[in-house]
Amino acid sequence: MTRILTRSDLEAVLQPAACLEALRTGFRVEDSSTVAGQRVRTDLPFPGTATALIPGVLPGVEAYTVKVNAKFPAARPALRGVICLHSGRDGELLALLDSATVTAWRTGLAAALGTHVLMAPDPAAVIGVIGAGAQAELMVRGLRGLGREGDLLVHDTAADRAAAFASRHGGRVLRSAPEIAAAADVVLLATWSRTPLLHLSDTRPGQHFTSLGADEPGKQELAGDLLRSALLVVDDRELAATAGALAAAGLPASAAAATLGEILNGRSAGRIDPGQRSVYAPVGLPWQDLALAWLAYQRAERHGAGTELDLLS
Repeated sequence: MTRILTRSDLEAVLQPAACLEALRTGFRVEDSSTVAGQRVRTDLPFPGTATALIPGVLPGVEAYTVKVNAKFPAARPALRGVICLHSGRDGELLALLDSATVTAWRTGLAAALGTHVLMAPDPAAVIGVIGAGAQAELMVRGLRGLGREGDLLVHDTAADRAAAFASRHGGRVLRSAPEIAAAADVVLLATWSRTPLLHLSDTRPGQHFTSLGADEPGKQELAGDLLRSALLVVDDRELAATAGALAAAGLPASAAAATLGEILNGRSAGRIDPGQRSVYAPVGLPWQDLALAWLAYQRAERHGAGTELDLLS
């Protein structure tokens, strides 16, 4: 039997704290995996792209994921797809999960974890959000769960979306990305931008920036001068240099000082100078889909969430 897990099913069984712990564990063990994840993207003869992430594997988890996404920027939601969770014993299709939900949770919460690790220790640091979508929602929820309770500032090109986001989280709306950077200690970017939203001149020493939008060729949120001046951390150096923030700025893989996994494993110290700018610019990795899909599947099995379907009947 295959368990079908919709958005509402997933939101009923997933909790930020448990997801953060699963992602933290994944970052610590992913280097010992014997199978490298792959990210495949292609343009379409339509106003969108298709992306597949294969295989999502983690040591200690007897299952793997295959994710297929459609990205159509003008659509709402802009990302739609499915994650297939297969048994590692015999390939049985254990579950089909809504990809938009899992992607938002794993991307936003992994980014919250990276932000928490790199930003200044002050729990009252002001948080700025540029791009008030689903991934920013989970970043803020994740940071709140990690004890980051500072004031919130929001900007989005859609004024109504920015206002709704600020209302949900007790924040305040600002008119532009540079205004956010001028007022915030930590800046979270999650947009579809293909031109830099912030340059070095928009920032000040000691700030941290997390950029989620540069997750495929052509997308760019932070200018090269800002990336070159900062302690730059990624989730995967080669992917960041071929399809992420490094590629967009014309920087090599060696421009990244560390990966988040190296910092969490103690192989890199991360940011040690409080006056240094830092940037976390992940691309998103297949094992992160597995970390949350496996957690959701186990909880759904225990609580009977979702719908069971025999696809072979």
